[in-house]
Amino acid sequence: MPIFSNLSSYDSQCLFKDIYFYIDLSNLSVSITLPGAAMVYLLPLFTVFIWGGNAIVNKMAAETIEPSAMSFYRWLLAIVILTPFCLPKVIKRWQIIRPNLAKLAFLAMLGMVLNQSLSYYAGLTTTASNMALITSLVPLIAIFLSVPLLGKPISPISIVGGVLALSGLVFMLGKGDATFFLHQEVTPGDGIMVIASVCYAAYCVLLKRWKMPLSNWTMVYMQGALALIMLTPLWLSSEQLLPAKQALPLIAYAGLAASIAAPWMWVKAIDLIGADSSAMFMNLMPVVAITLAASLLGETVRDYHVIGGLLTVTGVLLSQLKLRGRTSKISHNIEQI
Repeated sequence: MPIFSNLSSYDSQCLFKDIYFYIDLSNLSVSITLPGAAMVYLLPLFTVFIWGGNAIVNKMAAETIEPSAMSFYRWLLAIVILTPFCLPKVIKRWQIIRPNLAKLAFLAMLGMVLNQSLSYYAGLTTTASNMALITSLVPLIAIFLSVPLLGKPISPISIVGGVLALSGLVFMLGKGDATFFLHQEVTPGDGIMVIASVCYAAYCVLLKRWKMPLSNWTMVYMQGALALIMLTPLWLSSEQLLPAKQALPLIAYAGLAASIAAPWMWVKAIDLIGADSSAMFMNLMPVVAITLAASLLGETVRDYHVIGGLLTVTGVLLSQLKLRGRTSKISHNIEQI
C-alpha cells in the first residue's frame, strides 16, 4: 500500500483523520498508510520525542562522562555508521559541496558543537526539567532571529507571545518568585542552556536561509563530520579519553537516535514545512522531557514548573498563530520526500 495519498482533497483541519493499518499475518508484517501531509508532520513530532529523551540523556551523561568526550563520541559513532552510505555520495558531489563548506562548518558549529556541548555542560548544574523548558524557547528565538536573517517582520501577537513566554521562563527559573533575579544569580546551567537555545535557533533559521543543493543525508553527514573535527581538540583535553561502561548506552542513544535520526528528520521537516512550522512542535518537548525526568530521574515537578511551563508554551504558541494556512506549500513539497 502506498505511504502517501493524493493531496488534492487534503483537509488542513484533519491532519491525522485517515490512518489505515494493513496487517499481513502470514508474513507477520504491518504496513501503515498515512495521508501525505500527516506523514510530513510526523517528522518534527518524532524528532521532538527523541529530543525529549535526549534531555534525560544529557543529565545522566553529566554524572558518567565529561561533556567534551560525550559530544565527541556521539558524533564519532554517527559518522562511523553513516560513512559507508554517505561517503560515496560526498565524493561524487564534492564539486557542489566544496563551495558550501564554510556554511556547512558554521551550521555544524552552531547546531552540533555549541548547542550540544553546552547542553552537556548545563547538565552539571541544572535539572533535566529546566533544560527542557528553556529549550522550548527556541521557536520564539527563531522568530526574532528571522527578522535580520530572513527579513521577516514580527507581528504584534509575536511580541505579546514573546513577553508571555519570557515571563513564564522567569517564573520557572525564579521558582515562583518574580523578584528572584533582583537578589539572586541564575544557576550556571540555566544560563548555559539559554545560550545553547540561541545557538540552535540560529541554526534553524540559517538552515532555511542557506538552502543548498544537497540531499538531507549529505547535509547531516557533512555537518557531523565537520563537527567531529571541531570536537577532537576538546576530546583530547578530557581527563578520561575512553568512556566508562555505564556511558555506552547514553552514547548509543545520542549517536544513533539524536545524531542520525533526529537531525535528518528535522532538516527534512524544515525543508518541507519551514523553520517556524517545524519549531512549533518543540512545544511538546518540555512535556515529554519533564514526564521522563519525573519517572526516570526522580525529579520532582513543582507548581512553578507547571505554571511557568504553561506560560512559556502558551507564549510560543501565540507567537506562531500566523502558521495557519500553509497547506498549499506542504502539498507542493510533499513529493520531494
